[in-house]
Amino acid sequence: MCGIAGVAGEGAKAEVGLVDRMLQAIFHRGPDEGGSGVFHGAVLGNRRLSIIDLSSGRQPISNETGQIHVVFNGEIYDYQRHMDDLQKRGHCFSTRSDTEILVHRFEEKGVDLLDGLNGMWAIALYDERDRTLYLARDRFGKKPLYWTLRGGQLRFASELKALLVDRSLPRRIDLVALQHYLTFECVPSPESIFEGVRKLPPGSMLVFRDGEVNVRRYWDVEFLPRPGEGIPSFPEATEILQGHLQRAVSTRLVADVPVGVFLSGGIDSSTVAYHASRAHPGVKTFSIGFSEKSFDESNHARQVASLIGTHHQERILSARDSLDLLPKIVETLDEPFGDASIFPTYLLSAFAREQVTVALGGDGGDEVFLGYPTYLAHRLADYYRRIPSVFRRLVGLAVDRLPVSMENVSLDFKLRRFVGGVDRDPLVRNAVWLGSFTPEAKLRVLSPAARDVLGAGDGMDMLQRMVEGVPVKEPLERVLYMDMKTYMSDDILVKVDRASMACSLEVRAPFMDYELVDFVLRLPLSYRLAGLRSKALLKRAMAGRLPDEIIHRSKKGFGMPVAYWIRKELNELVRDSFQPDKLRREGFFDPHEVQRLLEAHMAQKEDNRKVLWTLLMFELWLEKYGETASSDCACAGTAFSRPLTRAEPSL
Repeated sequence: MCGIAGVAGEGAKAEVGLVDRMLQAIFHRGPDEGGSGVFHGAVLGNRRLSIIDLSSGRQPISNETGQIHVVFNGEIYDYQRHMDDLQKRGHCFSTRSDTEILVHRFEEKGVDLLDGLNGMWAIALYDERDRTLYLARDRFGKKPLYWTLRGGQLRFASELKALLVDRSLPRRIDLVALQHYLTFECVPSPESIFEGVRKLPPGSMLVFRDGEVNVRRYWDVEFLPRPGEGIPSFPEATEILQGHLQRAVSTRLVADVPVGVFLSGGIDSSTVAYHASRAHPGVKTFSIGFSEKSFDESNHARQVASLIGTHHQERILSARDSLDLLPKIVETLDEPFGDASIFPTYLLSAFAREQVTVALGGDGGDEVFLGYPTYLAHRLADYYRRIPSVFRRLVGLAVDRLPVSMENVSLDFKLRRFVGGVDRDPLVRNAVWLGSFTPEAKLRVLSPAARDVLGAGDGMDMLQRMVEGVPVKEPLERVLYMDMKTYMSDDILVKVDRASMACSLEVRAPFMDYELVDFVLRLPLSYRLAGLRSKALLKRAMAGRLPDEIIHRSKKGFGMPVAYWIRKELNELVRDSFQPDKLRREGFFDPHEVQRLLEAHMAQKEDNRKVLWTLLMFELWLEKYGETASSDCACAGTAFSRPLTRAEPSL
């Protein structure tokens, strides 16, 4: 696992010092070693966290002729098989590193070098023969990659903060990206929060040659069975799934450093831990718990660890331990990020890093097997909308009158979210249920100047564009596709990557093995969501292997007492961050609406935890990363620029 950075194009050789500073900004991603290579037309740099081939494998790595060079952030789990094949074809290897297969596969396959590779990656490969730079990101976006084109030069890095070491880089907020942040609590690819800086989308390759950029998609999730491919029965699919799970877990245990497993006690992490314990008896599992009962699930993790025989490590914390991390989290996140579960994710990563360098997690299981409560809610919405409208209005009035609770995902919170989204288009409904602001609330909270620049739209049209032309078996799969392209890649995976890499820990996700995903998504939807029973196939596969109470327990997740924090421990910080004069100077948000949201929450008239937290994290981010050119970044009242054109190179 590593961090990468570099420059390609006219005058790249003169940017060695810039690349060195970029690498220093992401030192945490690779504290073991680092360096850069200077080539005709490019400088490629790398910070390395040594996982495979500890004694060699220093990057950049070149081919036999010294004309093709690569820096690589990630792991290729089946690299040994590909290395053996390449050696049979006459290629000579100077290391045992998985990175080296990339230059030799490029010699063999060109731009198709990633076909059939199983792993996670952000790759920069430079071909000196025609001075072409290739950037690629893994299929699901587990590893990040930012880029910007300036004066004929393409600059790239694993994190935005590395690009920001160039103080001349404009820091003008992209208002479209801000609008989407308010919807998703994160900035979705290919946007970044700054105009002119982009994120390479998952499953995509960028080609930079002669000052021109072209981006194409090399892989995408698919839902339809292949022509002539039979559909296995449910019992047959269960057996096939077991084989995929065993392979996906065992290949991700390969490392030259200690490996452990994150264990929360839910079915996803418990499944990973089960198969890891069969491959490596006594493997270490790690969990954290909280002294606050409504946020704690450590007893479930303890139960699973005892049953499957892992060497379990546990640390009990208070929610205050998470809150104390706030300055560190703001520094770690170089884009606004409103998912508070990054706090316990960081604590768990730091705890595991005390003993291991690699950890396996259960990320992706909820998307692949339809485990989020929102998927059940979509089914319920279909039934609910058949009720006469007069009765639905009565239900809405009753829900509005429920007492406001500050507990973790309380009943009134869930009912208000459900009623607030149920009558919307399914894609918009899903975004409302998962995110912070409804389209109407988003327009109210933006300043008049921002609304004027953005126009009359609420930004939700991007959802339809995202799923346009995606072939599906059932409408709910369009929602799943959107989740995988937004919530999973730009929230869940960003959270895990930033939290773990801040601790110099590599996290691997067996449920995001592309062969496993490809198999499951082509099955009938009912194999995963059977009526109102979620994860049906996975639960059947683990029956008799895990306790029934673990298999069938309701999803909880890493909740944080944000509602209480805003009213109590963070009261002073929140009020300082939302000072009307300050908001007015920045020009992004309407001070009166922000104050209304805040006071209603403080008086417990409304539960505004999500919207206030999303706004707070933006304000704290802006203070950290937007201070260098306030007239450009904060837009000095109403001095906005027009948002960049959203037309993306062909994907």
